Amino acid sequence: MTRIHVPIGIRFNDLDAYGHVNNAAMLTLLEEARIAVFWSAGDLQVDGVNDNDAPVADTSTATTITLVARQEVEYLAPIPYLREPLDVQLWIGRLGGASLDVCYEIASPAGDEEQTMFAKAATTIVLVDAASGRPRRITEREREAWAAHVDAPVVFAKRS
Repeated sequence: MTRIHVPIGIRFNDLDAYGHVNNAAMLTLLEEARIAVFWSAGDLQVDGVNDNDAPVADTSTATTITLVARQEVEYLAPIPYLREPLDVQLWIGRLGGASLDVCYEIASPAGDEEQTMFAKAATTIVLVDAASGRPRRITEREREAWAAHVDAPVVFAKRS
């Protein structure tokens, strides 16, 4: 399994009154990492399938849209303001019929001698046909392309 490392910078407005990354800003940071990995040339990116791998924000010509069905974040340590980007590691924890679980570990910058694990998270994404608005199946071609990034899902702490 190969994790995908995405450097995501913290902006000053991501911080709350206590000087830590706000919980709502965390969802935006995860979204930025997800878009950097999965979207290219205005459509869903699949390594080895799309020719153009430059991330773009314009999805107006997309044939597939993605909807967030569920998100969970477990905070392990407060994230202070850092000048260097966070090391957000992504992998796929589950490939379903029309959905997948994107898993994350959010750590201090990759160059740190001892990385601090700040949070772990998972997002369930549903693939939707842009024309019909209905969920669409993950293709065999997509499964093959994503196979190198599939591993065990994030395990969250048990609640008491």
